[in-house]
Amino acid sequence: MQSAIQPSIQLSKDELRKNKPAREDYLNQPKLPLVVVLDNVTNSYNVGSFIRLADAFAIEKIIVCGQLTISEKKLRKASRNEAKWVCIEYSDSTTASLQTLKEQGYGIFSVELCHESVDYKTVTYPSPCVLVLGNERKGVSEAALQLSQQQIHIPMFGMGNSLNVSTAGAIVLAECASQIRKTLKV
Repeated sequence: MQSAIQPSIQLSKDELRKNKPAREDYLNQPKLPLVVVLDNVTNSYNVGSFIRLADAFAIEKIIVCGQLTISEKKLRKASRNEAKWVCIEYSDSTTASLQTLKEQGYGIFSVELCHESVDYKTVTYPSPCVLVLGNERKGVSEAALQLSQQQIHIPMFGMGNSLNVSTAGAIVLAECASQIRKTLKV
């Protein structure tokens, strides 16, 4: 006896685009007042993942800081060409970028497990807001931590002590963006 094959329940590309703005209108639409600062993140795939996250949450911009040698090919592959929809800035200095954002009234939160860090879910994120994520091996620099309003961490319940920077960024970015959207009622 053959079983009937169920039709796919996945959405088509047209169905996915149904509630999205026209591509030509998207770039001019207001973005969420949220900035991701990558403090010496060096892996092209991680940077590409953040570009996809920035597009998914429609955030203001990403600032990629440090002396980087990013492979454009790997970056395009990881970001799935979504860089054309995201404002990306490059800076030699994380601290200079954070100081400018702080002067503009942004609340700054570094994702780093340290003595003063708190669970990311217990924080009320302001608008506008900056999330700082650090180097894959060294984490957020001490200078960036000093400019932060608060250090935040993701509780770890298994045997590992850390997550990939883009995975950690996705978790915290989802919470932060959700709070800001509720505050702004968008």
